[in-house]
Parts: sequence; structure tokens; C-alpha cells
Amino acid sequence: MGSNDFITLFFLVAAVLIFLQLRSVLGRRTGNEKPPADLSSPREAIKAPGADDSKVVTLPRRDAADDDQRLAEVDSLAKPETPLNESLRALLKADASFRPKEFINGVKMAYEMIVMAFADGDRKTLKGLLSKEVYDGFEAAIAEREARGEVVKSTFVGIDKADITQALVKDSEAQVTVRIVSQLISATLDKAGTLIDGDQENVAEVIDIWTFARDIRSRDPNWKLIATESEQ
Repeated sequence: MGSNDFITLFFLVAAVLIFLQLRSVLGRRTGNEKPPADLSSPREAIKAPGADDSKVVTLPRRDAADDDQRLAEVDSLAKPETPLNESLRALLKADASFRPKEFINGVKMAYEMIVMAFADGDRKTLKGLLSKEVYDGFEAAIAEREARGEVVKSTFVGIDKADITQALVKDSEAQVTVRIVSQLISATLDKAGTLIDGDQENVAEVIDIWTFARDIRSRDPNWKLIATESEQ
């Protein structure tokens, strides 16, 4: 064996020994490891109360974000010196965890979950994402639909726009209203399978005005849907 081969073999053996030593110190699982961060976002995955691991809405968490960055986000969403810009700035001061762009991303995910849960009659998911008043209305509509033997078949295509239209802080509650423009295929069938509403093939544009709220004094970062309306 040549001297070069001996040196190569020496370093190979040394590398293996070092790897095994590091693995013995750093590679063990103790059962106390933190779960990996959700996707590439600095947010946490916020579970709806009582929901299983497949029912997760990622909404903004408390974050030591730079104030200048948050203000820049506000200015990108609402023209400076407008009532909306001023109300969003007031919300930033009241709620140190509020990140406008992360909030919008969370709303998009929540919107899809809520729309599809309503179509599927998934009360468990809805209960964790809606205020009691809104949930009661959704649940009543689902119950009436089930009593008639009707089935809703929906395919969520995507969201074209989600724009904050209003923000306010009332007492300890923050409220943010969002105008959502989505694309959806939705059809309602009777018990015989006959189409009675919607379209099973064509994509329809749906425009909703949804208001979300959160108690800014609470450590709970969840926002819940407290009001819905459709734009005429």
C-alpha cells in the first residue's frame, strides 16, 4: 500500500470515528425535542381547539418583529394617510403580535378550510374556527341540508385576492375585515342526485366579506370568524 493510500485510509477512519462521537452526543432523541417549524414561515401552526393534526390553520403568533417592517407592511397594503392605514397602525400599537401579511396568508388558509368544511358538513373543524354565533348559523344550514337529503359537492380552485378593508380595536378585541375573491366549483344535489343549485363543472367567482376577531389580551393567538356577508 502506497503512502498516499495510507494517508487516505487514515483520514477516512478518523472521519468515521468523529462522526460516531458526534452522533452519540448530538444525535440522540430524548423525547423532548421541539417539533420542526411549520413550512418556511416564522409562524407557528395554530390548531383549532379540539381539532386533530390534519385540521390546522396557520395564523399569526406573537413575534418580536421589527416595528419598521410591520409599518412597511401596512403601507404596502393601505395607502399612507388613509383611514385604513391609520386604523392598521393603531392595531399594530395595540397588538404587538400582528403582522399584516402573515394575517392575510392565514386568512386565505382559514377561508379554504371553512368553505370546504361547510360543504362537507364538518362541524368539528368549523367549531374551532368560528365564533359561536357564526357557528350556530353554519350548523343550522348544514342540519337543514342534511334533513332534506341534499349533498354539496365543492372543489376549491383558489383565491384571487384577499384585501383588508377595515380594522379596529374595540376594548380588548381586535377586528379585521377582509374582502376575499375566490374561484370555486360548487353544486348542490338532492337526494336523487339531481342538480338543484350551482354547477358541477364551471368555475364561479365568489366574493365574500369576512370579519375576524381576536382578544389581544389573550395568549391565545387564534383569530375566529365573527361575521360573514357576500358582496352583491
